[in-house]
Amino acid sequence: MGYYGYKPYVSVEEKKAKARRSVEKLKKKNPNIAPIYIEGNTIAKTWWGKSWNRNLESYADFSNRIARGRSYVKNGAVLDLQIEQGKVHALVQGSGRGYYNVVIEIDRLSQSKWNHISAICNRKIDSLENLIQGKFPKELEVLFTTKEDGIFPHPKEIHFECSCPDIAVVCKHVAAVLYGIGSRLDQDPLLFFTLREIDVEVLIKKSIEEKMNNLLKNADQKSERTIEDSEIFDLFGV
Repeated sequence: MGYYGYKPYVSVEEKKAKARRSVEKLKKKNPNIAPIYIEGNTIAKTWWGKSWNRNLESYADFSNRIARGRSYVKNGAVLDLQIEQGKVHALVQGSGRGYYNVVIEIDRLSQSKWNHISAICNRKIDSLENLIQGKFPKELEVLFTTKEDGIFPHPKEIHFECSCPDIAVVCKHVAAVLYGIGSRLDQDPLLFFTLREIDVEVLIKKSIEEKMNNLLKNADQKSERTIEDSEIFDLFGV
């Protein structure tokens, strides 16, 4: 403890070095850990990562609370972040030598929302490549990012817990992990669909089938068989 009861100042470089040491120590026990490393001052650089962070910051419930996580994630405090179906597990460096366990759960999309998404996506997704690069029609961007009705989760759909003693609704460790998810989506956008429990191949297959059915209808022809998944993805290069 420093003068007047305040903690001594710790530089950014010291914090990053401490986090790196913790990562190396954790790797000895689990070589599959996946820390979040931020290059420069920008947490997310792609459409997916930026959109994830903008969505969080657009809600009053989060906007004033998650800011404290920015410096934490930039300093390498998220030592491990694993995304699975509807859930995120993470380890975050604490102020001392230890780290805290963070679990974030995302509600599964309702059937009605899934039906709505499928209907709007029909004939609008050309390829998996365009989807993961965020290159799709404007109406799809709105579908993903619209508050309440979009695919990006709103605060009521996000549940979290942290093993730290902080009683804040959103502690800095949870906030760091929320931003860390945006950074991880930069590396692998398809993890968004894992997190939201959306079968992206089904989504694209339906879109392509709608296109083909529409083409056959316009040509006054009828299809007598269902196209297999492998044939569709080979045909359209997805």
